Amino acid sequence: MFFLRSLAEQVRRLEKKVEREKIVLAAMPELQLQIVEFAREHGRVTIGEAIKLTGANRNTLKQHFRALVERGTLNQHGKGRGVWYDLR
Repeated sequence: MFFLRSLAEQVRRLEKKVEREKIVLAAMPELQLQIVEFAREHGRVTIGEAIKLTGANRNTLKQHFRALVERGTLNQHGKGRGVWYDLR
């Protein structure tokens, strides 16, 4: 019984987490959603990969990456040309 109750509690917590994630993702611009999905699928993302993925301007993408880092969605690793990002 203890095991089943524990599993049921874990399911409830995960359902709440999924709902919060849906709300956060619904408020994101399309470019940010594409960046986050790419990072989720590949483990990490660079600005160069995002340019190939979206076809967006480098400066536009830099702004979106900066917003995602400030929001706490992505971690930035490195600086300059070698910078890459992953999910927190």
